Amino acid sequence: MRKASWILLTVVGMLWLTSTLFSSVIAYHRPQQHFVAGKAVLELPVSDDVKTAIRAQRGTAAAYAAAFVALYLLVVTGPYRRGDKWAWWALLVATAVLLVLTLPRLHALGTPLGVGAAALPFGLTLVGLLLDVRRLRT
Repeated sequence: MRKASWILLTVVGMLWLTSTLFSSVIAYHRPQQHFVAGKAVLELPVSDDVKTAIRAQRGTAAAYAAAFVALYLLVVTGPYRRGDKWAWWALLVATAVLLVLTLPRLHALGTPLGVGAAALPFGLTLVGLLLDVRRLRT
């Protein structure tokens, strides 16, 4: 099951990285595809400075997400694949922290937007880790 586990986690990481890179492309090169409250950012009734700030915020979020996923993939394909226990816990804790810090937007902002971007990788990571939960007993 260890092989299935690290392969699943690698696939999750690659899909996750692809989505973060796509988000970066939207922020910097396709603002007409970046929507806020159902309207393209370019169509919002705000100044160009605000539109730029909204796009920049998405670009920054995408950059941090890509950096996180790069570390995730390095841990999965190196120490986790080798069988290091700490790597199992590191992947669980890192994705759980991402989810826990994303969930407050449901109440604080009144929107579920963005929660799926944390919940889906956490859930898939959890499945991948549970495939190799035996590593924790040895």
